Amino acid sequence: MATKPPQGDPVQDAPEVFEPKHAAAGLPAVGHTLRVARQQMGVRRAALTLLRVNQKDGFDCPGCAWPEPDHRHRAEFCENGAKAVAEEATLRRVTPEFFARHSVSDLAARSGYWLGQQGRLTHPMYLPEGADHYEPVTWERAFDIVAQEIAALDSPDRAVFYTSGRTSNEAAFLYQLFARELGTNNLPDCSNMCHESSGSALAETIGVGKGSVLLEDLYRADLIIVAGQNPGTNHPRMLSALEKAKANGARIISVNPLPEAGLERFKNPQTPRGLTGGTALTDLFLQIRIGGDQALFRLLNRLIIETPGAVDEEFVREHTHGYEEFAAAARAADWDETLTATGLTRAQIEEALGMILASERTVVCWAMGLTQHKHAVPTIREVVNFLLLRGNIGRPGAGVCPVRGHSNVQGDRTMGIVERPAPAFLDALEKEFGFAPPREHGYDVVRAIRALRDGEAKVFFALGGNFVAATPDTSVTEAAVRRARLTVHVSTKLNRSHVVTGARALILPTLGRTERDVQAGGEQFVTVEDSMGVVHASRGTLEPASPHLLSEPAIVCRLARRVLGERSRVPWEEFERDYAAIRDRIARVVPGFEDFNARVARPGGFTLPHAPRDERRFPTATGRANFTAAPVEYPKVPEGRLLLQTLRSHDQYNTTIYGLDDRYRGIRNGRRVVLVHPDDARALGVADGSYVDLVGEWSDGVERRAPGFRVVHYPTARGCAAAYYPETNVLVPLDATAEVSNTPASKSVVVRLEQSATD
Repeated sequence: MATKPPQGDPVQDAPEVFEPKHAAAGLPAVGHTLRVARQQMGVRRAALTLLRVNQKDGFDCPGCAWPEPDHRHRAEFCENGAKAVAEEATLRRVTPEFFARHSVSDLAARSGYWLGQQGRLTHPMYLPEGADHYEPVTWERAFDIVAQEIAALDSPDRAVFYTSGRTSNEAAFLYQLFARELGTNNLPDCSNMCHESSGSALAETIGVGKGSVLLEDLYRADLIIVAGQNPGTNHPRMLSALEKAKANGARIISVNPLPEAGLERFKNPQTPRGLTGGTALTDLFLQIRIGGDQALFRLLNRLIIETPGAVDEEFVREHTHGYEEFAAAARAADWDETLTATGLTRAQIEEALGMILASERTVVCWAMGLTQHKHAVPTIREVVNFLLLRGNIGRPGAGVCPVRGHSNVQGDRTMGIVERPAPAFLDALEKEFGFAPPREHGYDVVRAIRALRDGEAKVFFALGGNFVAATPDTSVTEAAVRRARLTVHVSTKLNRSHVVTGARALILPTLGRTERDVQAGGEQFVTVEDSMGVVHASRGTLEPASPHLLSEPAIVCRLARRVLGERSRVPWEEFERDYAAIRDRIARVVPGFEDFNARVARPGGFTLPHAPRDERRFPTATGRANFTAAPVEYPKVPEGRLLLQTLRSHDQYNTTIYGLDDRYRGIRNGRRVVLVHPDDARALGVADGSYVDLVGEWSDGVERRAPGFRVVHYPTARGCAAAYYPETNVLVPLDATAEVSNTPASKSVVVRLEQSATD
């Protein structure tokens, strides 16, 4: 049973390159899954664990937030989900002896991949001021350290409380409750970096900042448009849903600067057909230039308006506001400008229009390819305009589908993890718990980094995640974090954020989704909300990786008791003892969670209400769905430059690197690659296989450089390039963000390629 972590840090800047694949999953995915599971867990443990993933009596996959179907396969997981489970259920351990052997300076020189491969954290660890080694610490001492630093602040707003998507509903509710009883709304979370643009656009236009479709709607759709999303790598189980939709007669348009194997053909390893030819998914591939999506949907909207009978006039009249102003803007859409912005041909757009007009029920799915641009919010508003025109919101088989990434990132927001809370939510907290929550808006991720940089924030506490690696402008972020008095990370595994610290630092090890959670009140379960608003239970089955671990709810409860002391009005001990008590309070504070404990006890859980979907009722300021009319924007790229998008490899989930291969794109044993169209490469004088530095060019005049990337000739959209994050986060300025949402603009980075000194 090979469960030892790698001893050496493998080279990641000398990759091998092969032809990209044109199909996803199949037997290779099965083989890779089994190999990783065996390496991390051993054969027996792997089998017992994987068969409980995403089952009604099991635990929720710690990977993506894609929903589970009603009728589930015994192997209800994908290759990347299996990797996420394997890394959490691994037999590898990071003990105090490990930290005695490795200084922080040593660990800081290691790659994120190597750090993650070392295994599960087993003890609370403390880095004293001026020290270069973490040392073991008791839980009591750890909470004392946090309490001391918070007590020394002149305002609660000098503390920042970050959250990642893996946090359960129960832990998230407690966490925001603690922060607000302390006196701050500084609750940035990973939504700030991904779907904040979606929430901003949807809240304004339809009144609910979440998607409006369920799995059944995908199965009933006539047309599904997948824009700016790579489901084969980022949400592989979505491919099964698309396969079923195709079997039911749906057609699929893919809008992406890169061809994606999963959207070309899906070889479902759970069906005989999938093990042979598979299913061709995409009917029309629109290889759009990066950032051209708003222009595309604006022109499509003009063409719909100009087609007699195409607009659902009854729906527009009865349920929408602002149509005339929007229609005037749409009629001004220009063909030539659109072709320039998108890189598409007139024939391609007209073919798409034909498919759109033939569809009575249309769903638009999207992810980071739409949300991480300066003009991201207007782009998503334009998608909403597109659906409203033909009445495709509140109709079965139709609607908006922002595909969330990390498991329960949507649930965290529902539980109140937000820096700009709604007054009604704060009113409900005050009524339930008897204290006055702060009303001033707090810091999102970008503003939190600025506050740390400027010395306005002194304590940084992270409930999960890998903040340093996930955020933009790496050198600025790392320098900002190092200015803190104390950094604290509640984690299951080692990551980059543990080695970029404040003057003092704590690592607090926690239970994973796979592990049994036993408290004084007995065995507990937690809940999560998937990308489509379904809430269900998650129960771990494995023995904890160490007897020294605490659950996230227990950590928050003990922290709150130590920091707030006698002044707290919240029954923290009761909440730690029995999570049902937490859910009873959630039921009285959060709309849609009435009778929470009884409803979540049902197999499969329950679906949260969604007024636009369920009633065609739009809780906006106008009481209707709002058409909008923003100017069309798209990135302008100077001569001799490329527009770079950051993206994941297939061997990665967010900042967690599972391996060094991206087999669908033909990359093996390396990550420092830049994908460039062969014609662009020739025009720039860079040969396939040569090494370049990526140099970001922004209006602030600061040169940001990512050195030593191998050029890979790849069929990207012309003028565009792609490279993996977090290696390219250094190129994204802290102040380059989406308007309204403040999300980092990681998908539209103007770069020049300079010959590398390593070439």
